[in-house]
Amino acid sequence: MLENIRIILVNTSHTGNIGSTARAMKTMGLSNLYLVDPVKEPDGQASALAAGAGDVLANAKIVSTLEEAVKDCGLVVGTSARSRTHSWPMLGPRDCGEKLVQEVANYPVALVFGRENSGLTNEELQQCHFHMCIPANPEYSSLNLAAAVQTLCYEIRMAYLSRESYPSIEEEYPLNEDLERFYVHLESTLEQTSFIRKSHPGVVMTKLRRLFNRARPESQELNILRGILASIDKSVQHNMLGDKEIESVQVEDTE
Repeated sequence: MLENIRIILVNTSHTGNIGSTARAMKTMGLSNLYLVDPVKEPDGQASALAAGAGDVLANAKIVSTLEEAVKDCGLVVGTSARSRTHSWPMLGPRDCGEKLVQEVANYPVALVFGRENSGLTNEELQQCHFHMCIPANPEYSSLNLAAAVQTLCYEIRMAYLSRESYPSIEEEYPLNEDLERFYVHLESTLEQTSFIRKSHPGVVMTKLRRLFNRARPESQELNILRGILASIDKSVQHNMLGDKEIESVQVEDTE
């Protein structure tokens, strides 16, 4: 079960943090490490700080984008400071650990950590179903990357130990790549109906992403939504053909 929980580091600057993360993971029984576009690939310093977790480090998968790292995941949680602009569904560390363990029996799940200095971008956070914030001391909330990973890995292990015999949930949720296809389809349909303009989509799609990530439609529900969009597309195309026929008749009458 724990092997299907991915710890993802995005654009990490210091290789020592990668090694320390591998060590933090192994102490809690996790082994699936993804590195998204690291500034430098793991080196001797990373190996030194990994200590006895060299196997986790050696098996780390390096990919170019976060989308590539989570495309086959059914649940993605991104670590973030609480946003005051567009509030996203938030989890505390304990709830995060329990949710990851609860759903990992059905598909891979991921916990995403951002850059040491700037965290995750808004675009990366939008690929996450939930955001997670560690309630550190507000007067000094600066956490080292590996310390943050250790905190969350501990919560995952505690949730795992208490749920070893917990039955799988019945709901089936779509993978992230299926959700991304839905968002592309949704935006295309809204452009066809002139609800949004392709040259100026504004914040509509961001808010719709937040809505559907918060609602977390199940696989069957997502299929229904895709069917609705396909029906709208068909109706719009039919109306466009009808308008062209009317214009053609008008031209003939004029002649």
